[in-house]
Amino acid sequence: MSTSASPDAAVIAVELHYFAAAADAAGRTEERLELPDGATLAGLRELLAGRGLEMARVIGVSSFLVNSVSAPADSLTSLADGDRVDVLPPFAGG
Repeated sequence: MSTSASPDAAVIAVELHYFAAAADAAGRTEERLELPDGATLAGLRELLAGRGLEMARVIGVSSFLVNSVSAPADSLTSLADGDRVDVLPPFAGG
């Protein structure tokens, strides 16, 4: 049986923080996720959207912060080991 990544393939770990509807869809407020080295925010978004219909809906309308800096959801910028990614769905209020 083969796997898509070799056992010695480089990985990074990012800290995900979910807020409001994103936390509800994820079933948690935070998690640590290992990704292949060179992973992008766009790739992470695609991975998260693949976790089910409700998560896909929330991810599709959410904003993202990488290390407290706003980043477009389709960003091809590589994520780095230790990055913090905040998933912020639209908030209502006044």
